[in-house]
Amino acid sequence: MIAALALFLFTSVAGRVWCGYACPQTVWVDLFLIIERFIEGDRTARMRLENARWGLSKIAKRLAKHAIWLVIAAMTGGAWVFYFADAPTLLVDLLTLQAEEIAYITVAVLTATTYVLGGLAREQVCTYMCPWPRIQSAMIDEESLIISYQKDRGEPRGRGARRQGLGDCVNCNQCVVVCPMGIDIRDGMQLECISCALCVDACNGIMDRIGKPRGLIGYNTLANLDKGAALQRGQFRLLRPRTLVYGILIAVVGVIMLAALVSRPRLELNVQRDRNPLFVPLSNGDIRNGYTLKILNKVHQTRHYRLTIDGLPNARIKVIGRDDAEAEFTVKADRLASFRVLISTPKDNLKGETTDIRLRILDQTDGKMAENDTVFRGPKP
Repeated sequence: MIAALALFLFTSVAGRVWCGYACPQTVWVDLFLIIERFIEGDRTARMRLENARWGLSKIAKRLAKHAIWLVIAAMTGGAWVFYFADAPTLLVDLLTLQAEEIAYITVAVLTATTYVLGGLAREQVCTYMCPWPRIQSAMIDEESLIISYQKDRGEPRGRGARRQGLGDCVNCNQCVVVCPMGIDIRDGMQLECISCALCVDACNGIMDRIGKPRGLIGYNTLANLDKGAALQRGQFRLLRPRTLVYGILIAVVGVIMLAALVSRPRLELNVQRDRNPLFVPLSNGDIRNGYTLKILNKVHQTRHYRLTIDGLPNARIKVIGRDDAEAEFTVKADRLASFRVLISTPKDNLKGETTDIRLRILDQTDGKMAENDTVFRGPKP
């Protein structure tokens, strides 16, 4: 919820800044482009290489580029998998081919998607696959910052030494060349624009060279564009009803999450009673019920617990799979462990077909306790 509300807030303040600066697709595409430029050269050199005949040089460059892309993609897939297990242990298991099959499948899928989407599809993902461009229009208002072109100042555009009657735009098309989405910002606000501001830097460089003021392409608001004016210092209103609502909601959700985190129990016990059979009469006249205990240890250390029973005097506990009579359990750090136990008691201790009992586990280290209410079933009196 905080991530969604923060995305709404950032979009209402500064348009698609998430897409231009923080989206994994954009970040990975930029990283892959850096590698591509390092190996194959600038845009002109890459175009020459694309049109050149296949030879050792071209093959070597292409293999090197795609090999590095695959390494980065594999590291990305591994990083995501490490979120769901102990990272050092899983890394060793992956390298020694001892990890579970699902770990290799997940890494392979994430590697393939990162390589294809970041290296091959690139901006096509933003244009045709991502739903956010379709949603963002509901998040932006007239006071949101967007990348825009000052049409009143730039038109009519044109080249030449004599610029009488022409605007500041010299029609150099540098804003189009640097745009990763391949759009012309001079055509107005468009679905494909990711607010990366590369066109702003390119245009400002041209304005410096021809001695014109910067800002022909820059940040502005729809309200200012309607007036045909550039955004001046102090004109942008950050605090307005939309942003205040988003900010308040983020604060409320954050406080709720913090309170839940501080007050959350570090130990939980869940009990499931066997339904078939409901009970088993033993040869000595006792009645036995079966239960499955699920103990969740939320601390970062291995813990040892002891099980006790309230409401069933003289009850005996047998843990399935162990020969000893001790009702003790060991659960590793940050793990959920399941145990099968059999509880038996003399028939005379039962109050009827159903006897309410309470199972309680006690942490042997710090005395923390968790309990769960259940029933003990027996025959009719």
